[in-house]
Amino acid sequence: MANVMSALSVRQPYAELIMRGKKKFEYRSQPTNKRERVYIYASLTPGDERDFRDLKLKPGDLPAGVIIGTVEIVNCTGRPGDYEWHLANPERLAESIKPEKKPQPVWFIPF
Repeated sequence: MANVMSALSVRQPYAELIMRGKKKFEYRSQPTNKRERVYIYASLTPGDERDFRDLKLKPGDLPAGVIIGTVEIVNCTGRPGDYEWHLANPERLAESIKPEKKPQPVWFIPF
């Protein structure tokens, strides 16, 4: 049986920052035990407009509603309600892929 890769939903522009290797931590209220490569799904809900301006972009400039690449989750540190998921080795897909299955707020199996 083939290894099934999970997808992590991340708002733009944060998904783009992960793909550029500039965002090395994903902050979440729950810990993760995953230590593997996962898809990065750029969610339809945009992040803070100020974060777009810092990149000289605006909401709508970056792909949304698609899988844009993969990244490895290599560690998780923190305390209850405030966790850092450590990210490494981002790889952008040559072309974005629309998931076949409905995205969820955090994890989902896209295909």
